Amino acid sequence: MKRLLSINTLRRLAGPRSFSRGEDYFNRGLVRSLSERDGMVTAKVKGTHTYTVNLREDDGELDYSCTCPMGDDGNFCKHCVATGLSWLERKADGKKGKNGRKDRVEVTMKDVKAYLVSLDKKALIEMVLEQTGESDALCEKLMMRAARNIAGRSRPAALKKIIREAISPGDFIGYYEMRAYASRIDNVIEHLERLSKENPAEAIDLLEYAIEEMESALHSVDDSNGEMGGILEHLQVLHLAACRKAKPDPEELAARLFNKELNGEWDVFRGAAVTYAPILGETGLARYRRLAEEEWKKIEPLGPNREERVERSHHRFNITFIMESLAKVSGDLEAMVDVKKKDLSCAYRYLQIAELYKKSGDRDRALQWAEAGIKAFPARTDSRLRDFLAAEYHRRRRHDDAMKLIWAEFSDHPCLANYQKLKAHAERIGQWPFWREKALDSIRKNLSKTKRTEKTHLSWRWGEPWGGSSMLVEIFLWEKNPDAAWQEALEGGCSEHLWMKLAAEREKEHPEDAIQVYQRWLDPIVDRKNNLSYEEAAKLIEKIRLLMNRLDQDAAFADYLQTVRAAHKPKRNFMKLLDRIG
Repeated sequence: MKRLLSINTLRRLAGPRSFSRGEDYFNRGLVRSLSERDGMVTAKVKGTHTYTVNLREDDGELDYSCTCPMGDDGNFCKHCVATGLSWLERKADGKKGKNGRKDRVEVTMKDVKAYLVSLDKKALIEMVLEQTGESDALCEKLMMRAARNIAGRSRPAALKKIIREAISPGDFIGYYEMRAYASRIDNVIEHLERLSKENPAEAIDLLEYAIEEMESALHSVDDSNGEMGGILEHLQVLHLAACRKAKPDPEELAARLFNKELNGEWDVFRGAAVTYAPILGETGLARYRRLAEEEWKKIEPLGPNREERVERSHHRFNITFIMESLAKVSGDLEAMVDVKKKDLSCAYRYLQIAELYKKSGDRDRALQWAEAGIKAFPARTDSRLRDFLAAEYHRRRRHDDAMKLIWAEFSDHPCLANYQKLKAHAERIGQWPFWREKALDSIRKNLSKTKRTEKTHLSWRWGEPWGGSSMLVEIFLWEKNPDAAWQEALEGGCSEHLWMKLAAEREKEHPEDAIQVYQRWLDPIVDRKNNLSYEEAAKLIEKIRLLMNRLDQDAAFADYLQTVRAAHKPKRNFMKLLDRIG
């Protein structure tokens, strides 16, 4: 640690801002409980909350961690800086005495260990019990260990009580408290994991109970980091492993798993019929299937005329997934199709059935279902269904039918992606010139309907969702025809990002055009009034400087820069960036 930790190291890892703030924390004495043991420096740093910092050597490098949000993201935060400075101060405080040795200035963990060794057993017990009142985590860890030693019927109830109290959030657990809360639960899981190895039959019930408590607790915590999801996944893995070892009654297990998959809110046992199939065996799967089929009978079929958003529910979603899982386990194609047929409320459902038949090699039935989907949803057809059917038409040499579908998709949603799709299909049959002209003509007709009565040479339309002739500009840029794209932009305008693309294209041959674009867009960018936009604007000015230099317009650039400064003088952060340009 002496070799790795220095002021320069702290500055390098933290950066100027975090180092300065960490130095402030250190000077204010916010570092507590600094200790060094087994090559690791540990401390508590007080701030808005109290965070734990660890510094240690790892393969010749300084490894670090902090429980604050920045530390969670892997940053060397201000708390790490404050801890490092406190450790360096401690090392510097040991001044040499007359005998050449450093005087002891504080107690270390070695002293603590020596003191604990000197105590008798009774004193140690009293000390540990006293600390359980201060630390919930220590209390729960000791309670779990003690409960495992209880014999008789009261043992499961005692363990469940400890599990419930450890998982129960009480009041709402906020983002900054989640790490400590998750740590408490980890202590319980550690013992459940040990129990699942020693007594898997008993562990199954306790793991299911812990999962239920976790699902309930999720309503009262801020799980933005997904810690609870990871814990639930771990509990399910332990449950599966315990079932493999204990081999519980397959029918009873099937009933419990079915209930949890059907009614669970967090999908912990999602796909249980597949995951637990080797454990359930034929008997368990048969029970699972009977329960699912009884529930499935209650589900009302949905057709093209039913509103999916009204009829669908979490319960319907779960039982549908269960039935699909059982069909997969059985390998029965028609059983899977029957499940899909229960909901034909959108075009995509028809596509799913068509794909099932295609995968099985029955292309005729696949075609029938795809065509039925198009017929059932002529106005709300799924683009993926059109793609599927067009590909099948091409395969059968029904090219005209394929092109009608792809043209309908382009007409419904004119965009570059659908233009590219139109080209790909038209080129298969050597008809791209015809379809290209038809597509461009359609775009121009649509534009003429919305064109403004007042025209200017340069249509700099700001704030429009699509921006004038943006689509034509995009198409010509994609076709590597920047001159045509530029002309469309001049005549009809386009969106900001396309003007920037056009300017970049014209920098080499037409620098004066690029300068004009960059200058015109500078003010709207600066007026967003945030540091990212200031940096973007500064880069534009740098481009303008280089282009005007190529045109021997250095004096004109100096005048332009002064104009920009005068227009945006109150924006201090932007002024600092301009100072770097000169």
